[in-house]
Amino acid sequence: MRVHLGADHAAYELKEALVAYVAELGHEPVDHGPHDYDPDDDYPRFVVPAAQAVIAEPDSLGIVLGGSGNGEQIAANKVSGVRAALAYTTETAQLARQHNDAQVVAIGARMTSEDDAKAIVKTFLQTPFSHDARHQRRIDLIEVLERDGRLPD
Repeated sequence: MRVHLGADHAAYELKEALVAYVAELGHEPVDHGPHDYDPDDDYPRFVVPAAQAVIAEPDSLGIVLGGSGNGEQIAANKVSGVRAALAYTTETAQLARQHNDAQVVAIGARMTSEDDAKAIVKTFLQTPFSHDARHQRRIDLIEVLERDGRLPD
């Protein structure tokens, strides 16, 4: 599976480690940057292309990284069709996939050790969506909201 990664300067080193780790897991990492450390970079320039690539390749997943992961999650969620979830444990990563069919996981490099981030990524990549009717119903509501700007009656 292709896995699209994007980050900011605060997560540059973690992104580099996760690009290698994703490959070790047998997936194809696609690094959307940054490609060098720049303390003045703007994370939307790297995170949004990663999220857009996930939508363009429906069988792919994404990983976005920042200091806290919050801004990166917000930016990824601005891409139509993306469901990005902030994960801080393997359980939140698992639930993001099982219950929300999240295609993108956001991780905070200043909040998460490299070992924990690897465990989160592994869990996220290995966990399928449950296809439970109640979870699909909720996703469908979100998709209508995104498309029409309102929830259906």
